[in-house]
Amino acid sequence: MRVVIFGSINMDLVAHAARIARPGETILGNDFRTIPGGKGANQAVAVARMGGAAQMCGAVGDDGFGRDSLSSLAAYGVDTSGVVTSPGATGVALILLDAQGENSITVISGANMRLSHAHLDIVAAALNDATHLLLQLEIPMELVIAAAQMAHARGVTVILDTAPAPTTGIPAELYRACDVITPNETETALLTGINPIDPAHCADAAEVIHQRGTSNVIIKRGAQGVYWSHAGTGTVVPGFVVPVVDTVAAGACFNGALAVGLAEGMPMPAALRFAAASAALSVTKPGAQPSVPSRTEVEVFLRQHTT
Repeated sequence: MRVVIFGSINMDLVAHAARIARPGETILGNDFRTIPGGKGANQAVAVARMGGAAQMCGAVGDDGFGRDSLSSLAAYGVDTSGVVTSPGATGVALILLDAQGENSITVISGANMRLSHAHLDIVAAALNDATHLLLQLEIPMELVIAAAQMAHARGVTVILDTAPAPTTGIPAELYRACDVITPNETETALLTGINPIDPAHCADAAEVIHQRGTSNVIIKRGAQGVYWSHAGTGTVVPGFVVPVVDTVAAGACFNGALAVGLAEGMPMPAALRFAAASAALSVTKPGAQPSVPSRTEVEVFLRQHTT
């Protein structure tokens, strides 16, 4: 079982304050950290921490942030042979974090947006013995589409994290190439025009996405759990209530654990609960990659929260 992750590698510049400043306002913070991140890299770490074989495909710059990012991935057991180093800066994410663990994020893409179609050859080679491909939207859209189509044609399961959701929407060909799409509530509303405030609205939003060509729609609703719709049949998988410190890696933990669960043959409801537990544990710790729980931690947590 091997999972390929094609996506972003960033260095997170994280500022902590009691609240996030309003436009035009200056406030005093209480902590600052530099932490390896990027939605793609975070997913790769999540796969590795869940016991999966993770291969990262992407790009870093020829700077200190790039070297530190690669070192961090390798330390977690991620195969970085698919990562290229390009002239210029590594991507960075400016993250403002409040006392409740909510965040505001601005990404400067750097090397992530210097990826080109030439890099698809590396992805193609990585997919040769892969079972799942994880994608996000912090690299050029045309490459996301091409990778999804390539994987789909080979029978590799394609899982798309719709973050950051483009205001112009997701191209139709990407929906059709994805087996699973995992928007959160904000992204669901942006992509479908329907606010998924309850299961009925989730069902309506999922149907919009089904009509665009994706068979499995998983709407992530935080502590309220997830709504999974397959071919129009909806299932609510309960979430977990935990103290929130930092939500920055929750989505990546969810998708990474989901891919591992499915690759191991878990039924979708079990894989979703496994993924939700991983995401829940991640929000109890600060930082992106440092907050990703281990497989053992997730399994213990699930035993403690048996329903």
